[in-house]
Amino acid sequence: MDINWHDLLNALALVLILEGLLPFASPSRLKQTYAQLINLPNKTLRSIGLASVIAGILLLFVI
Repeated sequence: MDINWHDLLNALALVLILEGLLPFASPSRLKQTYAQLINLPNKTLRSIGLASVIAGILLLFVI
């Protein structure tokens, strides 16, 4: 299997950009969101994580 390192690094760069937008734009809102996440049950967080993984996989196959 031949890995295209350029595409992998581009994907990582996009993840870093997207992950950094909320703390940069609104740090107080990010803190409020984290406080709300702490109160969610583990089952709900797992469901959100699973939905994100499935959405990401589907998006990779569509593109």
